[in-house]
Amino acid sequence: IDWGQNSYGAANAGDPAHWQQPLRNYCTDSTIDIIPMAFLTQFSGTGGLPVINLANICNNVDNSTFPGTALANCSAIAPDIDYCQKQGKAVTLSLGGATGGVGFKSDSDATAFADTIWNLFLGGSSSTRPFGSAVLDGVDLDIEGGGSSYYGSFISQLKSHFNGASKKYYITAAPQCVYPDANLGSTISQNSLDAIYVQFYNNPCGLQTYGTTGWNFGVWDYWARNQSPNKDIKVYIGAPASSSAAGGGYVPLSTLSNIAVSTRKAFPSFGGVMFWDASQAVANGNIDQGIKQALSNGGSCGQAFSYPPCSAPAYQSGGSYPGGSQVSYNGYIWQAMWYASGPPDGSFQTWIPGSASTTTTSSSASSTPTSGSSSCGSTAAWSASTVYTGGAQVAYNGDIWKAGWWTLGDIPGGAAGVWTKVGPCPAAKRE
Repeated sequence: IDWGQNSYGAANAGDPAHWQQPLRNYCTDSTIDIIPMAFLTQFSGTGGLPVINLANICNNVDNSTFPGTALANCSAIAPDIDYCQKQGKAVTLSLGGATGGVGFKSDSDATAFADTIWNLFLGGSSSTRPFGSAVLDGVDLDIEGGGSSYYGSFISQLKSHFNGASKKYYITAAPQCVYPDANLGSTISQNSLDAIYVQFYNNPCGLQTYGTTGWNFGVWDYWARNQSPNKDIKVYIGAPASSSAAGGGYVPLSTLSNIAVSTRKAFPSFGGVMFWDASQAVANGNIDQGIKQALSNGGSCGQAFSYPPCSAPAYQSGGSYPGGSQVSYNGYIWQAMWYASGPPDGSFQTWIPGSASTTTTSSSASSTPTSGSSSCGSTAAWSASTVYTGGAQVAYNGDIWKAGWWTLGDIPGGAAGVWTKVGPCPAAKRE
């Protein structure tokens, strides 16, 4: 859960009782595991040092700064960071944000900034450490501008500091759900990270699109398992913690619980839920506790993922699929966003993954029947490339079959159970 920007206070100026509280206040909540502190807003400010802004808790306007810089001295937060870490929380620093002055001009610029982050916030040393002796647990990249160049050098240099360190450090990222992310896409696909907190809000693929082909968690699962350098990376659903936390994408606890539980069952990369932000979550009845309870019912961390059974016919090469069609192909059940003919792939131009599946192979046009052997009078022979709605009748292998619901590619008498045998085709009507 993000902390640092007093999101509730910014949206609800007349309700100061629910404004952001000191960090320590949120660490008594056993629901929370990771707290990215938001934000380090500028990579290089006055005097060449970064700028941090923690809203009503610490900033460079209301608090003192280190001489010759715009870097706020937030050492009063150090005891809270230490307290939270002793409660088992990982406390990281979120870089960027929507208004961040971020980006690099060269590899050497990125490498130098990694050294600065290490010395000011992590395991290094400096006379200008904003949180004093407190040592954060890593960084989160919430890069929403400034381009994507040279972040690989930044990450590599940070990891060189991590090697041999006495504690575990984390590098995470918070891309927008639109795939690929304009500012983080290449960075997360070329560098091994520990987790991503995908922002399913303020976007056309937000939580409000769940149940449609606009909802694209499956795209991110495909990325995690096929394109991320770390094939064990976890993908979190980033959600607004209340209706005033974002311009769009908020859904109530009951809806979010259903989405989270269903997503956990459907995709092996699912890691949990990330909320923006702590102040909003508390003001909204501690929604974080509600979602943790929903996820805890019937499951726990560390369990092996149980792949859903295949519930769609195998993709047929050369077939024609109207929008809404579902096929199994290479470990996923895919849904056509509109008319599709080619196979599902990582371009996500016509197909979107709806669920992982036990099926890991595809079918060619000749591997399964594509049509019935013959028609029966006015009843046409079944065809694998024809869409049938409930009540439709076809002829297949000498029998008449009736569809129970919409179907495409499901063989009469097959495992899908779509078709019910009406009876044999009279010999005189076979053609």
